[in-house]
Amino acid sequence: MRFAHVLVVGAGQMGAGIAQVIASSGRRVSLHDSAPQAVERGLEAMRRSLAKLAGKGGPDPDEVIGRIAPVGGIVSADLMIEAVAEDEEIKRDIFRLADRILPPEAVLASNTSSIPIASLAAATGRREKVIGMHFFNPVPVLQLVEVVRAAETSNETAAAVVELARDLGKIPAEARDVPGFVSNRILMPFLNEAAYALMQGVAEAEAIDTIAKLGFAHPMGPLALADLIGLDTCVAIMEVLHEGLGDAKYAPCPLLVEHVAAGRLGRKSGRGFFDYQ
Repeated sequence: MRFAHVLVVGAGQMGAGIAQVIASSGRRVSLHDSAPQAVERGLEAMRRSLAKLAGKGGPDPDEVIGRIAPVGGIVSADLMIEAVAEDEEIKRDIFRLADRILPPEAVLASNTSSIPIASLAAATGRREKVIGMHFFNPVPVLQLVEVVRAAETSNETAAAVVELARDLGKIPAEARDVPGFVSNRILMPFLNEAAYALMQGVAEAEAIDTIAKLGFAHPMGPLALADLIGLDTCVAIMEVLHEGLGDAKYAPCPLLVEHVAAGRLGRKSGRGFFDYQ
């Protein structure tokens, strides 16, 4: 399976990045988002990203954008990659509809960072062709793709997605289908504990991130990383982990919950733990 035509559902930060790397590989992309102007914003973000990469020997921006077609809904393709918000019911509805529209041989993948793939597969009649394909932000830069197999995902589907990830210039790593998989099972408690340290007055936000960056050799501190991911997304992932694993250590810090309730979502809203306005 070469996946010559890929449908990307969701044109936000992650979906736009996924569409960009797929189109950069020479494949045709259909990009859909139900939110007004989301696709236009996604294309503009891609143009900015591609312009930066072109200066470093990257692909021609016009050629890449020329392979991406905005579409008004779910359309037929060889592969769907869903990249909408971390809401299980919304994702299940997308998978249910895609199962009806895409051909029987098509693979249905999710960029979910925490929701069990088996739950999404259960909304379809092709459980063996449903898989997790978890990219990392910023998608054009970071190499990892976490490939998540549900119990009924076929070897053929997994092999095809691993091959695609490599063809996109990524490094695939396989994980079992448990809430949070590997990446967020490790990352979210780290971000959560940084939020507790801030809430309890252990240190100011800048000091917490400086200690993490210099002490752990991380390129970005945990609070800045949470802002980049989106505090609402972090809370949604932690809630999935908390419910799915039944461990109180995954419950989101009250300060995180307060920030989300106040609309302080991180970079995308202009303010989170830090001010980006």
